[in-house]
Amino acid sequence: MEKISTNITFFQKLKFFFFPFYKSKDIKKLFNILEKGKQKDTQVAMFVGGCVRKFLTNQKIDDIDIASIFSPEELKEKFKNSEFRIIETGIEHGSVIVVLNSSKFEITTLRQDSKTDGRHAEVSFIDSWKDDSSRRDFTINAIYMDRKGRIYDPQNGRDDLKNNQVKFIGQPSSRIEEDYLRIIRFIRFSVYYNNKHSEPKIIEAVKLNLNGIKNLSKERILNELHKIFKLKNIDILFENKEIKSIFLIAFPEFKYLDRLEKFLSLSKKNILFTLPEIIFSILLVDTKDNYQYFCHKYKVSNRLKKDLSFISENYIRFKEEKNYLNKDLKKNVYNIGKKNIKKLLGFIYCAETKFTIKLLNNTLVQINKMNIPSFPFNGQYLMDRGLHDGKKIGYVLKELEKEWVKKDFNLNAQEITSILDRGKKLNIFNI
Repeated sequence: MEKISTNITFFQKLKFFFFPFYKSKDIKKLFNILEKGKQKDTQVAMFVGGCVRKFLTNQKIDDIDIASIFSPEELKEKFKNSEFRIIETGIEHGSVIVVLNSSKFEITTLRQDSKTDGRHAEVSFIDSWKDDSSRRDFTINAIYMDRKGRIYDPQNGRDDLKNNQVKFIGQPSSRIEEDYLRIIRFIRFSVYYNNKHSEPKIIEAVKLNLNGIKNLSKERILNELHKIFKLKNIDILFENKEIKSIFLIAFPEFKYLDRLEKFLSLSKKNILFTLPEIIFSILLVDTKDNYQYFCHKYKVSNRLKKDLSFISENYIRFKEEKNYLNKDLKKNVYNIGKKNIKKLLGFIYCAETKFTIKLLNNTLVQINKMNIPSFPFNGQYLMDRGLHDGKKIGYVLKELEKEWVKKDFNLNAQEITSILDRGKKLNIFNI
């Protein structure tokens, strides 16, 4: 079984071994407060979730989640008058965030779902670690670790982690029906752990429940998609046939998944960076309104909408203007910037079968060699020549820049004077 790529050096592994995250000063202070006054042999708090998975697979740990027997109110009382700061986000679900210096920890009370509707769950707090593990989604997310690094694994998740297997706890359908977002999380974890083949019974359960995704909030879905598109192993989306089938049924707007393979070949060669907005554009943008429908359906952020609109508009220009990437290349680089035109080139390479890797590389070389001049005119320049009205100055600057770019970044004195005279004669109410 192929292991996930950790991109970690031998020396980093040694560091993780001799200086594991759970031995940090801030974590020691946190557990000292949590364990104050505890009865002997009572486990009051343990690490769980992503930090444990990443620790066991020698990966960099970013978020630290802790499960605890204490209720949110008890946690607030414990950290009262301490150097820790409490943030009460998610408190209705049993979670608080505890902050010290630059360290942030999410502490969640042991719980079980008393009522679920496929979107939300009503929870009750408990003190059973085994019962808490039973309500979690995947076996690999139900591995606990105490402050000394000792593992508690009631769902045998560690074996699945070693084998890069993503398995639901208990019956897959039951887990999915509790929260349909688990379908997309299953896709994400399958990609993350390079899972090229999934168990048939899991795939069957997922397909039977795909309709439930419609009931989820668009924000939760988009959040998961962004996480998927940040993964280095995203090529599993087309290598794992079952995952690919589920993904396309769940997101029919992603019509161009096959383009992704070409783009990832560029990313692996360090020709272009993999960014979520680029992935979205590759899967969505065409010469029609496919991306606009997706933006409307999922109420995407203005930033993502702007990124997709930029790719779409310039792709259409590329299709319509034969000189877009040859004679007009320098002008287009000036207008939209080197970084943006490189994004566009990556998209065009993936979308156009006749746009070869040789042509892509040659164009990138040209762009990297380009010395784009700075616009030589400003408001003071115009004021020195007798133009003082603000609107006229703005108008003339735009006209100067347009002509300057059009004339290959050069204007002679006569051309400058002509534009300036037009601006002086202009009625400001017509601007």
